[in-house]
Amino acid sequence: MQLGIRLHDVAGETLEEKLAHARAQGFSCGHVALSKVISQYSVKDSALTPGFAMYLKRLFAKYDLDIAVLGNYLNLAHPDPQKLAAIQKRYLAHIRFASLLGCGVVGTETGAPNPAYQYEPACRSDEALDTFITNLKPVVRYAEQMGVIVAIEPVIRHIVYNPRRARQVLDAIGSPNLQIILDPVNLLDENNAADHRAVIQEAIELLGEDVAVIHLKDFQVQDGKIVSVGAGMGEMDYTGVMQFIKKEKPYIHATLENTRPDNAVAARLFVQKQWEQA
Repeated sequence: MQLGIRLHDVAGETLEEKLAHARAQGFSCGHVALSKVISQYSVKDSALTPGFAMYLKRLFAKYDLDIAVLGNYLNLAHPDPQKLAAIQKRYLAHIRFASLLGCGVVGTETGAPNPAYQYEPACRSDEALDTFITNLKPVVRYAEQMGVIVAIEPVIRHIVYNPRRARQVLDAIGSPNLQIILDPVNLLDENNAADHRAVIQEAIELLGEDVAVIHLKDFQVQDGKIVSVGAGMGEMDYTGVMQFIKKEKPYIHATLENTRPDNAVAARLFVQKQWEQA
């Protein structure tokens, strides 16, 4: 397991400052959302040139950090055709940029059938799932051409809300360049948190062979609602996830979420201890 962190959770004003802090805190890779970590340069589609990619590649190498995931969390179920076309174009730009960066994964969540990207009952409909699959297909085909993996992240309040639904997407598209970011906490809400061990086990059984990246955080139940917190600061049992990683996914990129600069090291040490004990 190679432990990393979302770079927009790291201290620093510039990307280089964030990389320096991430390395000093003991991380070996980073999850990169361009618009959240680069403010001094344009990151629009036309700015993602080979030269920019080579610059970033050298910068990450300077701090001995991998780019684990290039995140592009835009709504592939957007109902406006013009906006959807722009969103798909943005995905293609990220895939092309990732191929130049030497980053193997472009990561995304799975949208909602409304412009606000908010949960509504229609998220769980077959129509929403069909729309997401239809709109994802050309993105995955481009990823095949560019030698990059698109990894979808199931989230309980999005269209792909559980492991069975994610399995449907993988099987419908049928490409080795479509894989999974497994974030156990994103599969939980107030209705299934008490059974989170079983939820995680189901995800591993249905999706394990296709997991490309792990996201690690924790959860608390506050006033009957799930609240995400840093690893080791909540109620999650990490045993199943860590046994899966240790047995099936050597050197996988596993990035921490929901940390702060003042607790990131504690979260990293907690996860490392869980892995050692698995």
